[in-house]
Amino acid sequence: MKRIYVTGAAGFIGYHLAEHLLDEGFIVHGFDGMTPYYDPALKEARLARLTGRNGFTFTRGMLEEAEALAADIKAFRPDAIVHLAAQAGVRYSLEAPRSYLSSNIEGTFNVMEAARDQGVKHLMIASTSSVFGANTEMPYRETDKADTQVSLYAATKKATENLSHSWAHLYNLPTTCFRFFTVYGPWGRPDMAPFKFTRAILSGEPIEVYGQGNMYRDFTYVTDLVRALRLLVEQPPVRPSTPDQIAPGDSLSPVAPWRVVNVGNGEKVSLGDFIAAIEAAAGQQAVKKLMGMQKGDVVATWADNSLLARLTGYRPETGIREGMARFVAWYRDYFGF
Repeated sequence: MKRIYVTGAAGFIGYHLAEHLLDEGFIVHGFDGMTPYYDPALKEARLARLTGRNGFTFTRGMLEEAEALAADIKAFRPDAIVHLAAQAGVRYSLEAPRSYLSSNIEGTFNVMEAARDQGVKHLMIASTSSVFGANTEMPYRETDKADTQVSLYAATKKATENLSHSWAHLYNLPTTCFRFFTVYGPWGRPDMAPFKFTRAILSGEPIEVYGQGNMYRDFTYVTDLVRALRLLVEQPPVRPSTPDQIAPGDSLSPVAPWRVVNVGNGEKVSLGDFIAAIEAAAGQQAVKKLMGMQKGDVVATWADNSLLARLTGYRPETGIREGMARFVAWYRDYFGF
């Protein structure tokens, strides 16, 4: 498992994963479309930090370009593929729904096809805690039903989970889908709350607090996340001979080398505590503008991360105050505040 192909390598999580893998001596090939969903300059800055590093190569391209993607993967000959590239964002899926269908479903299918053709040892596909949708029983467990998505973004991610299960079953392709829980940290996405709130608080502008502030998230610091992914690379699922080989609480499929794994801190943090962590790091108080719930949003997320711990011996560990202090320090340095 030394040659890793990372889609979305210039994205927030992809950049951190590529950097972590390179630090550990892996050979990494990145693939990214550098789309303008948010300022491409931030993607270019991340990519510049990877370019020239020993063991790193990169291709610009779109997931929807099936032949070019397949040729790129074939040329690199990866042991594993970590598929992070996607059209992200719950709210943007209300504005540009077709981009989610083409990128998240068609694009992921193209990655699956290439992985099958090349016989990769482990295909890893990014999903999201949003697939739990209207479920209210928490913490979320991988074995819980996830059939009530409330945004198109979440629905496309659940569709990719289902598609990958069928490919794992039909072609014996070891596949892990990992569900992220509100990832944050340096080099983060400008459309997410940590970035938006920090910018507004440092500028003395009001922040829009949705759900009247009565919301909770399981915040996962990005370097904790990528450490978990690196450890999961070495844990490809194996098709069980009989269903009784599946341990209680394991999401391993009874008919395929496939499982889904939560990657979250395992801690439910209130929106108020999250804002307080930014205020403490910034040394300034937020001006809050209370708003109602946005379409497609959920009140809370909270991960049961015991399966991750069982598979890897690791659980994310960075608390919200420590993590936001690091993020605000990076933000000040990068933007000159």
